[in-house]
Amino acid sequence: MIKLVKMYLVIFFLFFSATGQAGEILVGFSGPLSGIAAEYGQDVVSGIELAIKEINSAGGIVVGKKKYNVVLEKLDDRIDPTQAVNNARRLKSKGAIAVFNPVFNTISAIARINEEKKNELLLLAFTSTPAASELGNKLMVIAPGSFTHLAEVYARWAHSKGWKKCAMVVTLGAYGDEWRHVFRKKWEEMGGTITADQPANYYTETDYSAQLTAAIASKPDCMLIGGPSVTTALAIEQARMLGYKGPFLLIDQAKLDVISQQLGGTTLIGNAIATAAITSLPPHPEQKFGTKYREMFNKPATWEAACNYTFMHALAKAVEKAQTIKDVFKVREAFPQIMPLLNDRFPMEFLGMTPQGRVHVFTSTQTVTDGRLDTPIMYAWWPRTQEEFEGVLKITKTHRSIVKKWIKAPI
Repeated sequence: MIKLVKMYLVIFFLFFSATGQAGEILVGFSGPLSGIAAEYGQDVVSGIELAIKEINSAGGIVVGKKKYNVVLEKLDDRIDPTQAVNNARRLKSKGAIAVFNPVFNTISAIARINEEKKNELLLLAFTSTPAASELGNKLMVIAPGSFTHLAEVYARWAHSKGWKKCAMVVTLGAYGDEWRHVFRKKWEEMGGTITADQPANYYTETDYSAQLTAAIASKPDCMLIGGPSVTTALAIEQARMLGYKGPFLLIDQAKLDVISQQLGGTTLIGNAIATAAITSLPPHPEQKFGTKYREMFNKPATWEAACNYTFMHALAKAVEKAQTIKDVFKVREAFPQIMPLLNDRFPMEFLGMTPQGRVHVFTSTQTVTDGRLDTPIMYAWWPRTQEEFEGVLKITKTHRSIVKKWIKAPI
């Protein structure tokens, strides 16, 4: 009898150690969680949190014969580079394997320290800034695609309307500075003129009347504006109140679905081009991200949430592929190996990766005509040939009703 009891105890402890004592993998977030841009940062966090819930509910991440649950620690950096670096160091000191960050000003700051010997940390950068690809950081993964090709699509669209003069009221900071620089180059190459360049801080201010008044006074045919979606909605409202009746070109951080929610519809937007509203792109029938997100957070999903949801799942898959929770270089090397992540499971497809670490993600645009949303278009920017583009069309599981085009543009 005693031997039988001992045998059951051994079995119990073996079972408990295998299934009841899962380890933990710490993942960090540093970004805006207070102030005007807090909603933007929270959308990023929400996508990560939903992914972590799914990963842990499915048994966690298996490395060797051990299971690990993912734990998220989120820190507010208020878009301050010094605070972002301090947050990254704090997270690393606690054993974090990776840190998410959604603002290039703070991404570039963390990128200066995350490769330090014995303090290596994966940097998952949510930014479309082209300069992110040029940092040469060997421990960074970047999504979505560069906005360089978006600037070209915007310029072509405006040029096709016969507009020649454009004013810019774009957010301050490295991201906004680069948007203005890239768009100006594309616009002037097509024979257009920039009539005014009046940057505003969409992260800390809510009154853009001075910049908008100066821009409107230059009598533009169209206006390039934008920053976080909520404050971009304020800028649109203020521009209309100041008498501007022309079209808007909305930089990609400003999302149509969020803006229309803030403005009570698209009527006030009038005529515009922007990143496609996530609700305008029908998902694969098997993909349930939107439903799960609404159930968990009681609000519709945004692109920020969708991208970082996929990003977190990609990180989990890369850790399992690399079979290590410590060697971040091996985890980084594993990212291209776990792709593609397709639309039958994920709201944003990860179809591959550039040598610089930028993920191959479709870019989408949508126009608004007289206050009505038009059909969106998706662009593949990474194929080098028509044959490669056709290969992408064979792989993707995005809804076949969505128009897909190939655009040649730098990464």
